[in-house]
Amino acid sequence: MRRPSPPVVVAIVVLILIAGVGLWWWLRPRGDSPIVLHGNVDIRQISLAFKVSERIAEMRVEEGDHVARGQVLATLESTSLGLRLAQAQAQVAVQNEVLRRLQAGNRPQEIAQADANMRAAEADARVARQTLERLRAISQGTGGRAVSREELDQAAANAKAADAKVDAVRKAHELSVAGAREEDIAQARAQRDAAQAESALAKQALEDAQLKAPIDAVVRSRMLEPGDMASPQRPVYALAVIHPKWVRAYVSEANLSRIKPGQPARVTTDSAPDRPVDGRIGYIASVAEFTPKNVETEDLRTSLVYEVRVNVDDPDDRLRLGMPATVVLPGSVAAKP
Repeated sequence: MRRPSPPVVVAIVVLILIAGVGLWWWLRPRGDSPIVLHGNVDIRQISLAFKVSERIAEMRVEEGDHVARGQVLATLESTSLGLRLAQAQAQVAVQNEVLRRLQAGNRPQEIAQADANMRAAEADARVARQTLERLRAISQGTGGRAVSREELDQAAANAKAADAKVDAVRKAHELSVAGAREEDIAQARAQRDAAQAESALAKQALEDAQLKAPIDAVVRSRMLEPGDMASPQRPVYALAVIHPKWVRAYVSEANLSRIKPGQPARVTTDSAPDRPVDGRIGYIASVAEFTPKNVETEDLRTSLVYEVRVNVDDPDDRLRLGMPATVVLPGSVAAKP
């Protein structure tokens, strides 16, 4: 039996080694292989509009400017708003005086005048009664002048009218001493409160003439200019929130069990592949979906994937909205059967 020639032996050994290496490569544990995801940078946006309708007086920032929380970005013409506030404050002062007058009651001089009117009415009533009694005595006596029936009736009517006047003046005196009714005071107080509310609204409208940044952000777009008519329905600026930022990516079902919230990640972009940004997984969707058309993965586009948001730390503000990004997660990829 002939021995195989050396080249044949070498070829057989090489084939065996290749097969062994291939089998090891196929069956090896892949615990150190990273998970690579592809996605886009996503950030929150804010559309800012004035709460009142008025012409814009000043626009203070431009696209790309960094703004701080509470910074004034634009102002409105405030002449008419200031006049409304002054009018409302004057109405508050009027209602305050009305309420004070009702609560204080009548002045001592007014009470003294009512008392004097009551005494005068009582004196007139006494005179009228005395006149009636005298005429009756004359008509019943003898040797005196005759008193007609008309004179007696007139005297009796005068006495009744004087008594009625006394009652009316006495009631007026009691009202003067008692002062305003509780219902009138309550009404005046309610009108005062309504005027104060109108004043507060006017003051708030004047404060709203300044458009302020609600959070630290970057001006993404400027939609209006000085002289334009602003309203709550017309945004003036669009702001991009600096923090937080995240990369919206998608992970296949095979790798879903190998990631978890809080897992560290490295994010790179095509513009700066050698300057990765640190991040962590912040959200993993619980419902699968078909891969969006704008996402590039190594799997088929019809495969089911899960949305993942990777929160990133970008103090230098290098990531922009919609920028393609690559996410590298330390982990393992399941061995194929």
